[in-house]
Amino acid sequence: MSKRLRSPWSLAYGAVREAGKVAVLICLPAMVNAQEVTIAALGDSLTQGYGLVAEDGFVPQLQNWLQERGYDVRVINAGVSGDTTAGGLARVAWTLTDDVDGMIVALGGNDFLRGLPPESSRANLSGILEAADGVEVLLVGMEVPGNYGPDYQQAFNEMFPQLAEQHDVLYVESFFEGLLGDPVSDPGSLADLMQPDGIHPNANGVILIVEALGPRVEDLIARITAE
Repeated sequence: MSKRLRSPWSLAYGAVREAGKVAVLICLPAMVNAQEVTIAALGDSLTQGYGLVAEDGFVPQLQNWLQERGYDVRVINAGVSGDTTAGGLARVAWTLTDDVDGMIVALGGNDFLRGLPPESSRANLSGILEAADGVEVLLVGMEVPGNYGPDYQQAFNEMFPQLAEQHDVLYVESFFEGLLGDPVSDPGSLADLMQPDGIHPNANGVILIVEALGPRVEDLIARITAE
């Protein structure tokens, strides 16, 4: 039986069809999250991007990290340098605009640096989580160094996981956990990843922070889109 010759038109059509299949496959990663999601990052100077050019800050790097993985997401920088949990509580209502689907809460560092009572910080954080009723939240904890005394340290450190369980929100132990893989109580020891003040990460430090927190933000997006 003779082999049927294909016309140039049929060959061209076949090529276009195959190219279309490839295009669909290429586009698949962009379909990870078809729903547009807006997340507000409520925090202090660590969230705000203190000492960094805008694109190297936590929020832009996190948004880029998520978008590279196919998420249609906008991350709002609601970080204020020097802010405490009380400041966060005072502005959470106008941070949670109608378009906000989720919130990252990373506050408390300035509370313990000022030696504020842990019970006040706990009440403020609880108020923030209550204000987020109907909005999915990722609560970022921290560990206070031992020089504040064991009672203060314990009261402060325990509040974050306890509040996360009480309010049924996602929880990660430390903003800095990506720098060592474990919660970091002394980020100043990581000179190559920190700014000269020993408190704020440099651009390379933020990269590692985002790589560690990013999967937990993916969990936050999964909760949002499951609703």
